[in-house]
Amino acid sequence: MNWNDHSRIEGKHAFLGASKYHWINYDNDKVAEAYDKYKAVQRGTELHEFAAQCIRLGQKLPKSNKTLNMYVNDAIGFKMQPEQVLYYSDNCFGTADAISFRDGLLRIHDLKTGAVAAHIEQLMIYCALFCLEYKFKPIDISAELRIYQNNDIIAFEPAVDDILPIMDKIRTFDKILEKLKERE
Repeated sequence: MNWNDHSRIEGKHAFLGASKYHWINYDNDKVAEAYDKYKAVQRGTELHEFAAQCIRLGQKLPKSNKTLNMYVNDAIGFKMQPEQVLYYSDNCFGTADAISFRDGLLRIHDLKTGAVAAHIEQLMIYCALFCLEYKFKPIDISAELRIYQNNDIIAFEPAVDDILPIMDKIRTFDKILEKLKERE
């Protein structure tokens, strides 16, 4: 058999692909809705890449109350690092959109480009991962966590009692997962 050459699409996934087979049960409206969500996710990824590049280059955007502009300009103003991985183990790590740590103050900013309401818990996990990876006790630092979404900024200053239980859960669940992996 001479197979057709499809090298240009190797490693890619089609929207109507076999591995995401649920679309065979969609009607016309549902497939259009699913495609709109798919495109929104792609756009969010591109906006995150654009924002990270602006921050790395120190390229501020025009001052406005637009989510992206506020996020980029604040990250540059606070001299933050974009897209920083925070790692505890292969079972628990994540990438903070923007982060800095200076003079005992941890800043973590998160850019949300979708309509789904953001949750501060994600940023508290990043805070816990920072403390675990860099061996800080939450009592010894302060933190400001910000979510940028819908042309608004939600700021939160977690207490020690917000972060310690997450750190404990990460340690405990990581041990459980490692024991489960040993059985494989």
